[in-house]
Amino acid sequence: MYLLGIDVGSSSVKVAIVRAKDGAVMSLVQHPSVEMNIMSVAPGYAEQDPEMWWQNTQTAIGNALAQSGVDGKEIQSIGISYQMHGLVVVDKNQNVLRPSIIWCDSRAVEIGNNAFSELGEKFCLDNYLNSPGNFTASKLRWVKENEPDIYAKIDKIMLPGDFINMKLTGEINTSISGLSEGIFWNFKENRLATKLMDHYEIDEQIIAEYLPSMSDQGTIKKEVAEKLHLNPNIKVTYRAGDQANNALSLGVLEPNEVAATGGTSGVIYGVIDQYATDELSRVNNFAHVNHTDDEKRLGVLLCINGAGSQYAWIKNQIANNGIDYTEIEKEVAKIPVGSEGLRLIPFGNGAERMLNNKNKGATLTNLQFYRHKREHIYRAALEGIAFSFAYGFELLKNFGLDPSVIKVGNDNLFRSQVFSETVATLLDTTIEVMDTSGAVGAAKASGIEIGIYADSQEFAHMITAERTITPHHNKEPYVNAYLDWKVEVDQIK
Repeated sequence: MYLLGIDVGSSSVKVAIVRAKDGAVMSLVQHPSVEMNIMSVAPGYAEQDPEMWWQNTQTAIGNALAQSGVDGKEIQSIGISYQMHGLVVVDKNQNVLRPSIIWCDSRAVEIGNNAFSELGEKFCLDNYLNSPGNFTASKLRWVKENEPDIYAKIDKIMLPGDFINMKLTGEINTSISGLSEGIFWNFKENRLATKLMDHYEIDEQIIAEYLPSMSDQGTIKKEVAEKLHLNPNIKVTYRAGDQANNALSLGVLEPNEVAATGGTSGVIYGVIDQYATDELSRVNNFAHVNHTDDEKRLGVLLCINGAGSQYAWIKNQIANNGIDYTEIEKEVAKIPVGSEGLRLIPFGNGAERMLNNKNKGATLTNLQFYRHKREHIYRAALEGIAFSFAYGFELLKNFGLDPSVIKVGNDNLFRSQVFSETVATLLDTTIEVMDTSGAVGAAKASGIEIGIYADSQEFAHMITAERTITPHHNKEPYVNAYLDWKVEVDQIK
């Protein structure tokens, strides 16, 4: 018996097949091998074609089956992880009406800021735990204001994972965790955020039925099962946004447990058990996958837009042709901590929440022509991302988060020893690189609803650390370099 996990990112789709009895990973594939296209027709815009996600999902499933040798008829359940905050709109025939406005699109910042002011900041924070900000509800309002003909045709709105579930099962549904990430959920009243929706003139009828993150979310369509060579009785039984899913995948489920990831964006995600907010909405609070009204589990999320996206830009635009990240790491290791004064501030991927939704762009400073080489830029890029993690974590301490260990996956920037050691040293914490990934976690989580695992804690105990990074014994150069970098960030805020 096997479980299948799908992780729909903005760069690629990853699919994992896991053996149920022991959690062994039979295959883990990524498609495409190059980053998926992000369309930007105007400054601050970022869109993707949902049908591209679906085509890549189908290809990745086929590749995973071929790699593993597993008979698709033996797969019993599917779990889905997805890029958060994206807006997908479909008509009554489930046809996509426009490209998805994805997480890093900043066109709705002003709409959200105005709603925050007009509804009352205290009201929004007390009820939604966030400003409406640049989240899905505000993006939908942008469509209503700017594309009224399209808005008039909308039957249902979805998040990216909801869309993939629709393509698999024909069912349109979502979750409370998903609704909370779009600012469609009122925590205080335990229902839809009707006051915000009324303010945006959004009809409640376009919101899909909501289900627990771990539940029966639909049976795969016969024609899809036949095309993908899967069990025709297979069900989708788990769905969560990528950061909540990443935390679950790493076994981060209880208060003061913290996960981090360094993908296209950089994220620190801590779990708390009380409703709490940042008055400036620089970090955000969403329902975690195990949140209930009786047992509160909130994910406090710090996002740094320009993380892996910055490093990929450096590789593609600055590095010599053909060089890979392993070779870049070797070059980085030759440069001392602090990159000999060269500093790169990685805010070049849209509005940054921890900078109060300001779009400041990336900045390279103190470049000296006769001192700095290409490898200095590599190190400054890695350090700039790591310094951003430290800068943002100062905000998370206000929520009582003070972990001795931060857990990370094995498929992102934390593969870099330089990056990981810089973060560990500045946060004075141990980093455990766990032998798992988002797609693997989604696969395992799908086994809870069908009785493979008693609960999420059971498979959490099956996750092992493949390596551990501890703070460097000489912290001074790291701290000094960070403080110099921080001065510049404070000046641009």
